[in-house]
Parts: sequence; C-alpha cells; structure tokens
Amino acid sequence: MSQCARVNGSCHRCEGELPFEFTMAFQPIVDLSLARIVTYEALARGTNGESAKSMIAKVTDDLRYRFDQACRVKAIEMASALGMQTNLSINFLPNAVNEPKACIQPTLAASKRVGWPIHRLIFEITETERVHDRQHLRNIINTYHSLGFQTALDDFGNGYANLDLLTDLTPDKLKIDRELVVRCDSDHRRQVLLSAIISLAKKLNMTLIAEGVETHAEALWLARAGIVCQQGFYFAKPRVNALSVDLTARLQALRHEFKMA
Repeated sequence: MSQCARVNGSCHRCEGELPFEFTMAFQPIVDLSLARIVTYEALARGTNGESAKSMIAKVTDDLRYRFDQACRVKAIEMASALGMQTNLSINFLPNAVNEPKACIQPTLAASKRVGWPIHRLIFEITETERVHDRQHLRNIINTYHSLGFQTALDDFGNGYANLDLLTDLTPDKLKIDRELVVRCDSDHRRQVLLSAIISLAKKLNMTLIAEGVETHAEALWLARAGIVCQQGFYFAKPRVNALSVDLTARLQALRHEFKMA
C-alpha cells in the first residue's frame, strides 16, 4: 500500500476539483421492530439522476482518492441540509484510503462544519475483492472505530464479501446481499443459509441488514426470522437530493403483522 500524499495539511490525491459534477440520492434503511427509518444510505448520482455506475465509470485511477473524499463530504453536507435525523451510511473504497487517520480528516472537518455527530456516521466497505492487504482493511476499520464511526460490510454472502473476511474484520453491521434475500419467504435453501447467518451475527455481536427487499412476503419472513433492519425498493427507492416519503404507517402495519405471528 502506497503512502498517503498528504504534505503540510494537503493531499494532491484526495483534494481538489473533480472534472465532473455529481450529487447524492438517499435510500432509507428501516428497523421494523421500531417501525421507523434508522439510517439513510448515500448513493452517488449524476446531477440529472444518472446511475452510480455511470458516475464510477468516470473515476479514473488518479481520481479514485478524490472521488471517495468528495462523496463523503457531499453526503454529510447534503444530509445536514436536508435535516436528516437518522444515521448516515456512506460507501467507501478501501483502496482509496492510504493512511486512515490522514485520509479521514476531510470527513471530520465536514462533520464539524455542519455539526454532524460522528457516532451517526456509518462507513460501508465496498469492493473488497480489490483489497489484497487484509491487514490494511483491518487497520481502517480499527481506526474508524477508535474515532467513533460505525462500519458495515456490504454485499455479505456474494462474491468476495464472504465468511472468511470475518476471521480478520470486525464490522458493526453485515449487509446481506440481495441474492440471499430474493424469494427468502419460499426458498428453503435461502432460509437455511439466512438462519445460519443470523446465528453467526448474534455470536459475533453484529447487526444484520437485509438488502434488496422487494416484496411484502420477503420483508415479513425476514422480520419473523430476526432480521428487522431492511433496505430495498419495497420500502423506498433512492431519491436524488431528497429523503424518503413518510413510511410510518407502512412500517407500523408491518411491525404489527410480524409480531402477531
């Protein structure tokens, strides 16, 4: 892992203008046991609503650090401007962080500037397949924990975000990939796998979040199985430059339904 390029308080990798503009969309993560939104995930979008994939396609290797930092800062500034009262979850690229304590400084400065509490920031680890230095990733997580941030492992159960990562890493949350969630209400094999993950998370003291929930039946089965934190189009699609519509009535109805079982 190369060294941080920060010299005399500035970093030519992390700081400076990007050659394109972008904004953020926000998608809620709900807790059905509380019947409320507990977190919003910030997702990069083009200024005309273009997808995150189209934005990332513009990020060359020499812009990777700058884009990662810009996303963090913009997410915090927009969340504050929108009056968000929940946690804020921000994706980060492990290979865009060289020295965790140095590279986190723009995030800390943005949080201080807008008055965003550190304990309400969650960093989601993405693209773990590109991380060859597991010790480096563990150092990032440990540093973030020491500073008061929470961490989450994204896409758990799919590709490289697999069980072996937990031999080294200690994230606060595991976000279960959509591939395990789809048809979980009727697919026995998925139910067995999810039950094993639920048991694992309890023993490791990690919160589970089901990603990609798209049906009432999936949401209900997951909640009854013990995965009450959920995210997906069934609740709300990401909204560009805006928070979700009021979900209180739907969440209260779901809470009543799964607790009646």
